[in-house]
Amino acid sequence: MGEPMLRLGVNIDHVATLRQARYRGLDHGEPCPVDAVRQAEAAGAHGITAHLREDRRHILDRDIWAIRDAVQTRLNFEMANTPEMIDIALRLKPEAVCLVPENRAEVTTEGGLDVASQVDAISAAAATLGQAGIEVSLFIDPDPAQIEATAATGSPFIELHTGAYAEAYSDEAKRAAELERLAKCAEQAKSLGLGVNAGHGLNYENTRGIFAVPHLNELNIGHSIVSRAVTVGLGQAVREILELMDGYPQAG
Repeated sequence: MGEPMLRLGVNIDHVATLRQARYRGLDHGEPCPVDAVRQAEAAGAHGITAHLREDRRHILDRDIWAIRDAVQTRLNFEMANTPEMIDIALRLKPEAVCLVPENRAEVTTEGGLDVASQVDAISAAAATLGQAGIEVSLFIDPDPAQIEATAATGSPFIELHTGAYAEAYSDEAKRAAELERLAKCAEQAKSLGLGVNAGHGLNYENTRGIFAVPHLNELNIGHSIVSRAVTVGLGQAVREILELMDGYPQAG
């Protein structure tokens, strides 16, 4: 066995966004998220991420079942902590679930889950999903209080929200501060026995910078890969991001 490598989860939500722009309300349309699964995996993706939102704005119920059937690697199911979504997850049996906050008005997930204010509710969800053999991750801002709270819920993983880092990227001082915040939180999570993933806003320019953050297991990247795929094709877009992720010094 070699060193553990930094794994890539390809989020295919925005393949469905593109389809819905033309085919909303219809039972067919292109591009097809299942084709995206096959191409991303063939290009070396270690997993597929998809978010079935309560408002069904991109991935639809029929998509998530077709994606589950197609995935050969690992399915990471992003969802809000609602009874409806817990029920779907228990039937879908993804390898992993990432609990995320949802607000109907937002363009995309805007911030991390406020775990600290809902430890009991999240603990219950994490226990239910964990008992079904599903690995649970909480999508949180790089905030020490949220990491403490995650450990208290019994969830085995965090996914650090890298959006603030991505937004600060063009300002060197702000970028350094955000990386330091992410690195400290990754250290804290590791010390509490949590696995560490990261994602949101990562792209072909800023992904290398994330090497400053230790203990990362997986990056979840979606919009930038789908955007790049418009010009170079999805397989090529995935291979290019994997190349940028190669050589991460401190996996695991």
